[in-house]
Amino acid sequence: MPTLLRRPRPRTHPRPVPALGLAAALLVLTGCAGDPATTSAATSSPEPSTDATPRPSEAATVSPRLAITYDGGVLVLDATTLETVGDLELDGFTRLNGAGDGRHLLMSTTGGFRLLDAGTWAETHGDHAHYYTQAPSLPGVAFEAQKPGHVVVHDGRTVLFDDGTGEVHAFDSAAVAEDDHRQSREYRTPSAHHGVAIELADGTLVVSHGTEDARTGIRVLDSGDAEIAASDECPGVHGEAVAADDAVVIGCEDGALVWAGGAITKVASPDAYGRIGNQAGSDVSPVVLGDYKSDPDVELERPTRVSLIDARTGGLTLVDLPASYSFRSLGRGDAGEALVLGTDGALHVVDPETAALVRSVPVIDAWEEPLQWQAPRPTLFVLDGTAYVTDPSTDTLHAVDVETGEIWNSVQLPVTPNELDGVSGEAAAEHAHAHDETHDDETHDDGQAG
Repeated sequence: MPTLLRRPRPRTHPRPVPALGLAAALLVLTGCAGDPATTSAATSSPEPSTDATPRPSEAATVSPRLAITYDGGVLVLDATTLETVGDLELDGFTRLNGAGDGRHLLMSTTGGFRLLDAGTWAETHGDHAHYYTQAPSLPGVAFEAQKPGHVVVHDGRTVLFDDGTGEVHAFDSAAVAEDDHRQSREYRTPSAHHGVAIELADGTLVVSHGTEDARTGIRVLDSGDAEIAASDECPGVHGEAVAADDAVVIGCEDGALVWAGGAITKVASPDAYGRIGNQAGSDVSPVVLGDYKSDPDVELERPTRVSLIDARTGGLTLVDLPASYSFRSLGRGDAGEALVLGTDGALHVVDPETAALVRSVPVIDAWEEPLQWQAPRPTLFVLDGTAYVTDPSTDTLHAVDVETGEIWNSVQLPVTPNELDGVSGEAAAEHAHAHDETHDDETHDDGQAG
């Protein structure tokens, strides 16, 4: 299919490359018991790659890439030209998660989190970096999990949560594809549940608490896994985001919990049922963007309000939008802008400090959220100042400059897009501050997605 190229987009938000190269070795992480000790937890996988051994080529500059799932595989594109650089076959419904190292993605599949090598990375040498690309591949490597759930990347650490066992695995993001040098922090929640865990720069672990029947709150553990704080004031725990200064926001059916300044604060919704289940955070903003649903009786609520949670004050502000949105509609810009892809086809930009709707940028035609959460729907993903938007009704992908609102590139895809994620192509560094976005999309206790 031809590329509808408007113009090459300059990198308006250049970022320094951290001084840490990546190893190319790949691994399998076996399931572990709840021993809180830090142990080596990597073994090799005998499963062969689905592609011929890729050969790297040096590139003149960093080469970010996008990954798009479809029925039968995953498509990998150059994030600047939007040209296809790989098409990999995969059976079944596949979910995409950032791995945190700038090169790989983790796919939630049957049996665990499978590694996708997007084929772009950087290696630093003193005061400069070398950039490489190669064909994307599926190395046949997985982190074993009975029910692979949330993947959270923050501050140079990647945390996996197994809904089937309650097992938590945390490790340096830069080592996601390493074997011999990878150390994993392991913890198991008292009961298995659809949960989430976040590790902060000082080793604090914030982890959800609940059972298969009810999720009720969070536990906060120090670097030695000793409990230092807890709250059960969060019915229906779901979703997370990290704001500036390592403030953690956890969604509840009646508001949210905020872990900041060594204490847990309950943020109450203005409605008896005011569910926040999906959030998007920014390391440059103390305000977290969340969804907001207030009708517990509908099969699928299509809300027209979003929530802004201020981690400094514990305040919650609701913002009215011109249209509804879905769980794949939330994102953050480089300057902390709150972004929402509406069912009117516009990208709505909200100032998180004033709660004002700054502008609405028309991108695609109007659409309606499907009842089935696995079904394709327009999706937003933000990378390096660009909001990427898919439209499954036309099989197209659009690149929007968040700062100017310009649609600077579009492409006709050879497949119908479903999930969307991407990699920067830059080297990861241990405890490097990174944007943290959560797109949670499973059906839960109330029968609603997200």
